[in-house]
Amino acid sequence: MSRVCELTGKGPITGNKVSHAKNRSRRRFLPNLNDVTLISDALGQSFKLRVSAAGLRSVDHRGGLDTYLAKAKDIELSDKALKIKKAIAKAQATA
Repeated sequence: MSRVCELTGKGPITGNKVSHAKNRSRRRFLPNLNDVTLISDALGQSFKLRVSAAGLRSVDHRGGLDTYLAKAKDIELSDKALKIKKAIAKAQATA
């Protein structure tokens, strides 16, 4: 399983581990990923996604999964999230 947020596209980054004596060695900073179930109001369905904590706060801030995906860039989204976005857009267009 890759360590990439399905909504924001955040992944691991690299940096230095710095000791007290200022010795530097390379390390990885991993995103804080959580397995969550988000509910779509337009589809009336729940979806299991692997989302970072920052991404989850962004979803809450924008008012839910539907509005977050409507404003999200397609490049940042995973294939699964992109399918959900297109299904929500189709459901909202017909309603």
